[in-house]
Amino acid sequence: MTAPASRDRSCRPSTPGRFLLAGPVAWYGLALSTAYGARAGDPGPADGSVSGGTDSLAVPLAVVAVVLAVAAFTWARRRRRTTTRTTPAVTVWGGPHPGAAEPGMSPALDARSRADLVDTDDAVRTSEEELGLAVARHGQAAAPFTEAVAYARAELARAFRSRQRLDDAFPEDGAEGRRVLDEIIRRCADANARLDAVSGDFDRLRALEREAPEAVAGAEAAFRDLLDRMPAAEAALDGMRERYAPSAYAPVAGSIGQAQDRLVFATSSLNQARQAVDAGRHPEAAVHLRAAEGAVTQARVLVDGVERRAAELAEAAERLPDALTGAETDLTDAGALLKGSADDVPGGVARAEEALGEVRANTASGPSDPIDALHEVVEAGAALDGVLAGIRGPERGDERTRALLEQSSLTARSALGVATDFVGTHRGAVGDQARTRLAEAGRHWERALERAAADDPRGALPEARQAEALAVRALDLAERDVRAYQERRGPGDPGIGGGVGGAVLGGIVLGGVFGEGAGGHGGELGVAPGAGGFPGGPGSFGGGATRGRRGGGRV
Repeated sequence: MTAPASRDRSCRPSTPGRFLLAGPVAWYGLALSTAYGARAGDPGPADGSVSGGTDSLAVPLAVVAVVLAVAAFTWARRRRRTTTRTTPAVTVWGGPHPGAAEPGMSPALDARSRADLVDTDDAVRTSEEELGLAVARHGQAAAPFTEAVAYARAELARAFRSRQRLDDAFPEDGAEGRRVLDEIIRRCADANARLDAVSGDFDRLRALEREAPEAVAGAEAAFRDLLDRMPAAEAALDGMRERYAPSAYAPVAGSIGQAQDRLVFATSSLNQARQAVDAGRHPEAAVHLRAAEGAVTQARVLVDGVERRAAELAEAAERLPDALTGAETDLTDAGALLKGSADDVPGGVARAEEALGEVRANTASGPSDPIDALHEVVEAGAALDGVLAGIRGPERGDERTRALLEQSSLTARSALGVATDFVGTHRGAVGDQARTRLAEAGRHWERALERAAADDPRGALPEARQAEALAVRALDLAERDVRAYQERRGPGDPGIGGGVGGAVLGGIVLGGVFGEGAGGHGGELGVAPGAGGFPGGPGSFGGGATRGRRGGGRV
């Protein structure tokens, strides 16, 4: 299996994705409060919509200038850091792919299978996001599309599982490797075909073109609700900075800036959608509406992630003292068992003693990372549990294993949440390796839950630990991909300012990061990159043949 990655985040660079729009909330609040005058003394229309006029969401030219200036400054600063960095950059697109095709397997077939995994994962993620909007509005009428997404997700999971097996250990027989690659491609095709088959019916259910005024009003309301949550999320992040070590909040350190970025893009898209509605151009409104919905959805994921991380850190800090006490009791028991033994102290016991000592020292010396500390306690406890399994009675042994499982479940759930959010909100730049590890982490997590429900803590604990290790590795790989993407960006690339770059990075609009990839629609949506429009159209419910059916628009 994949070796667990290091959990030390203390030296991690600033979270990728914040480079586009990292300015303070002050100017961001100016932009949004100007666009939504109702936030400061103007109660707005009685019906709750933003406005019926075409100017209600217009972003002033001065604010646009600020956005562009801040983005340009941020880009220049990032380039300067890149020039002076001492750590070599990781390149994934210019050289051999880690885990390149096994000798005897077709490199072209291997590359196609990897691309199909990325494209299909994007299609399923976008479909799940738009399906959530349809379910909220139409309820049970969306059931057939829920079934279609579930089928596509299951086929994709099997394809990822096959990819993981190839990455773990290539088959000696090249023919077997080709067979597995063919299976991956076939399963991806089946997943896409199922989504494509119902995309027309899905459009008729949502009826965005026909019901554009109501849909735009709903998106505006969701935008305002999320905007109201931003101060609390910022306060939660500030609280984490004050209370914990940097590694504790590093996974969400850039989330507020990224959420702001998505909301700036949503502001522009909603403005264009409202103008199109007022002019009776409902098909055009639907294009901008989908882009706005995608941006608001991702901003919500980022804000939720900050609040969830704060809650997980607080829970870990609360659990840590009892976890330490239990592990140290186990260490004492193991010492008594081995006292007078002619054998050397087992390596697991020695490592457990060292790890527990470090946790005690770190928590006593100042702000610490309780999630990482709890992880170390679980690892130590698992090693000691193995040593003591033979002398404990079944009841006492199961009690300790359940305690370890509860602790491991928290750290695994946290790692999965962070990796899932990062891949989902940066999917325009994340490749197949990170997605494969994340899918495998999810598979082990599901098995842990199943075994825990069956009252099998000894079976559930290793599954939870493996899920965590794979999720940590997935996040490392995803961050590597995004750093490589950042290194490739230049001042001539589309999307600097106005949140467009974040929308491309997040996969909200298609065809910007991987060129003709990213769903296969990069060259057919009618808007040239850098021409003032989307690099591609907004992604919609559907597979590879239909998800880019809505053309590009102007931002």
